[in-house]
Amino acid sequence: MPAPTFETIQYAVDDGVATVTLNRPEKLNAFNTQMMKDLIAVFDETDADDAVRAVIVTGAGRAFCAGADLSGGAQTFDYEAQGGRALAERQRDGVQRDGGGLLTLRIFDSLKPVISACNGPAVGVGVTMQLAMDIRLASTDARYGLVFARRGLNPEAASSYFLPKLVGVQTALEWCYTGRIFPAAEAHEKGLVRSVHAPDDLLPAARAIAREIADNTAPVSVAITRQLIWRMAGASHPMEAHMADSRGIQLRGRSGDAREGVSSFLEKRPPNYPDKVSSDLPDIWPHWQAPTFR
Repeated sequence: MPAPTFETIQYAVDDGVATVTLNRPEKLNAFNTQMMKDLIAVFDETDADDAVRAVIVTGAGRAFCAGADLSGGAQTFDYEAQGGRALAERQRDGVQRDGGGLLTLRIFDSLKPVISACNGPAVGVGVTMQLAMDIRLASTDARYGLVFARRGLNPEAASSYFLPKLVGVQTALEWCYTGRIFPAAEAHEKGLVRSVHAPDDLLPAARAIAREIADNTAPVSVAITRQLIWRMAGASHPMEAHMADSRGIQLRGRSGDAREGVSSFLEKRPPNYPDKVSSDLPDIWPHWQAPTFR
């Protein structure tokens, strides 16, 4: 089946690794409503495709994402002034929901690992969309800026949830208070990114991590692990994690994947896991209500 096509992104799958490329290079990959829709749709695609074992997100040209497309001028963020269909589509309880948040909530629910390969400047939503990704790599050309206060706005894309978990409250507040642009080296020092690479080495480094996942791990186990780690980041007590862990071990312990994992280890051969994310993902959170925010 041919890969789907999108207006503002490129999408390709190669040997289990999907690469999503923000593709408005003439606009420094500025984020608009169509890009939001395309990115949400592509994560629906990667979740549904059992051939995809990991996802890499990067940018075309010299930028990762220059933030929101400001071509609408001074009314870019004035939803009431825009009115009409755009307002109705994204309302919830009388509040117009920001597009970056719709995207990061979708990434939060991803069943596949998401690796960011930040190839250049990432400002505003260009930074905050990466916060919901799992592993962030940066080029030496990358620059970051949480510039909201310099635009008369506040942080968006649920970044007040994600950012302090990654870099701590003090750093999160400094970056957001000042809105200054900072280099990849500072992002690495403060824990925002895993590693910094020469531009030509960035995508190979991201692909090496993706290959390690794709070649050695059970996809259903990875999907459960991703949700455990992210959901437990907001848990009120370790008992919540213990309950979810225990149910997962009980359900996965009798799976074909668990039998194959042990057998392949004892037989010293590569594993061939039979279970599929699309059909064999267990519900290990029966005591939780399904999220209703998307």
